[in-house]
Amino acid sequence: MTNPRVPFVLADQRPKLAPPEGKPLIVHFVVNIESWPFDSPPPRKILTGPHGVETLPDVPNFSWAEYGLRAGMPRLFKIARDRNLPTSAFLNAGAIDDYPAVAQAVKDLDWEVVGHGLKQKSIQGDEDEATLLKACLDKIEAFYGKRPRGWLGPGLRETNDTPDILASEGVDYICDWVLDDLPHWMITKHGPVICMPYTLELNDSPMYAIQWQNSGDYYQRYKDTVATFEKEFDDNPRILTIATHPHLIGVPHRIGYLEKLIDELLARDDTIFMTGSQIADWFIEADKAAK
Repeated sequence: MTNPRVPFVLADQRPKLAPPEGKPLIVHFVVNIESWPFDSPPPRKILTGPHGVETLPDVPNFSWAEYGLRAGMPRLFKIARDRNLPTSAFLNAGAIDDYPAVAQAVKDLDWEVVGHGLKQKSIQGDEDEATLLKACLDKIEAFYGKRPRGWLGPGLRETNDTPDILASEGVDYICDWVLDDLPHWMITKHGPVICMPYTLELNDSPMYAIQWQNSGDYYQRYKDTVATFEKEFDDNPRILTIATHPHLIGVPHRIGYLEKLIDELLARDDTIFMTGSQIADWFIEADKAAK
């Protein structure tokens, strides 16, 4: 089976899209805010159990994640607040109850909130996915006063029905399909939704929790990516997603590289920071004009 949701097209054969405000480098700054269940195995681990025996509660790995919420989030809030950065919070809806101070700070800073499941746990194991997804979106809407326009599944996981359910709930864009540097239209039973670029290669979770890269490698990967994008700006704009997790990039030996990266991007005259919804709105209009 080929891709059942996003028709295949070579990137260099896509219609020319007018860049937003004439700026071809579109930066999407994303902070993933997750709630890891204390009574379940963690999604990832920094420390395996002695002799390979895993037990619950898993205090060291739970604490690893919660350090990010306690100490990492204030650093990320400060970076965004000091620079007035448009920011997208990819939020587990359960964090609203579990970490109310974090949820309130997101609200106070007026970040865009994107649905990211209830807890940091794959939706594939839930018996009633439609009810779960609706509950996540409803909970975020009730607290923030806006229904999320975007979605990223925990671990980017979906069932065969996920895009159809999300489209029926009014979601405009989905970030799970990491397959291009520009948005595409995704096929669902309820009409098209936007396949929004996200990133795995430029994501602190794969880099630091799986690949165990050096602290400065995050910054260097972005520098190398932008150097390639610069050669392609005559063809089309490019979206650069800065994907962060507070327990990974928010630690003291890494956070400085994120600050350095953001400040260098802000200093460019060809770069614009946009939230997920702002990118979606730009793409809708630019795509109409390109046809």
